[in-house]
Amino acid sequence: MPLLSIITINYNDKKGLEITLKSVHNQTLKEFEHIIVDGASTDGSVELLQKTAYTITYHTEPDTGVYNAMNKGINMAQGKYLLFLNAGDVFNNDTVLEKVLPELGSDLDIYYGNLYFEQGEDSFVRSYPDVLNFSHFLDRSLPHPASFIKRQLFEDHFYYTESYRIVSDWEFFVYVICKAVVSYKHIDAVVSNFDLKGMSNDPKNKTLIEKEREQVLQKHFPAFLEDYDLATAQKAVLQKNNYKLLASISKTKSGRKWSARLLKGLNTFYK
Repeated sequence: MPLLSIITINYNDKKGLEITLKSVHNQTLKEFEHIIVDGASTDGSVELLQKTAYTITYHTEPDTGVYNAMNKGINMAQGKYLLFLNAGDVFNNDTVLEKVLPELGSDLDIYYGNLYFEQGEDSFVRSYPDVLNFSHFLDRSLPHPASFIKRQLFEDHFYYTESYRIVSDWEFFVYVICKAVVSYKHIDAVVSNFDLKGMSNDPKNKTLIEKEREQVLQKHFPAFLEDYDLATAQKAVLQKNNYKLLASISKTKSGRKWSARLLKGLNTFYK
């Protein structure tokens, strides 16, 4: 049984799939299996998988969404730990697994590293805390492209909820960390690069994300639902007031320069 299964989800993203395959293949440590779950792509992705020269396991058929595909990957995986590196995501460098996998020897339930968010000139590294609590999950999650999850956790608790479109990985993490109290460790290294063009970062999905998160909290943490609503409302008011202040300051040339710097800092803080 391999120590690690890397699971890649793809649907009609041949370009992203190609760079992910290359990134995985270029790792200096090769002791893992790579599983690709394709949703019956029609853009040449399947042909790319068929002609891939190195060893992969792939499965292609229609699915009902991202989490249905991720669950298929879990069922196919043989590794003790799972890492979800979806099409378009890449490892931060070629030696990541060589440096990180020895950490998994202490047999904890979840190991998570840091994540590089690709956003052009505004790209940044997000470092995650060593200690996780419920307040962390009010506004954040763990980075699935940089998290090594013991496969047995899905058997012991639940697989990703396929009725949610965006927050099922958040549901899984907040449940196992805050309710099941599984063991975990933060690895202070940048593991993967994540493209911010995905569904969870699209402003158009903000309302859906909040709705699905409220459903999760109602199901697992009903006593904390009011805290979540209050924190969300406070954040919105704070942002609104900040933008009003910036609009006033920006009426002068020097004010525009100052407010631009402040706005960039606020946007980074609230990501």
